[in-house]
Amino acid sequence: MCCFVTVLLFIGPRAAIVVWWLLNPEHFQDALSTNLLACLGLIFVPWTTLAYLVASFPTGSVPGFGWIIVALGVLADLFTYFGGGYGNRNRIGRYR
Repeated sequence: MCCFVTVLLFIGPRAAIVVWWLLNPEHFQDALSTNLLACLGLIFVPWTTLAYLVASFPTGSVPGFGWIIVALGVLADLFTYFGGGYGNRNRIGRYR
């Protein structure tokens, strides 16, 4: 299962979350309080949601070191949303 989820990460975090949700729905109920929270996480912050699920996997709650994993998920989401502008900075002037 771990290798399968790792392969899905290369496809995208949303695919990994959906497959994990289908294979292990009781972990979602333990980690996230409502299905609405899981759906919003899937749509808006997929890396953070996936990091939270990984950090809370054995017990359903996030231990001390797990918050570092969640913080890395937040950074991955921020880089996903705001990294494109820096990468395309040379194309913007030539767009005219």
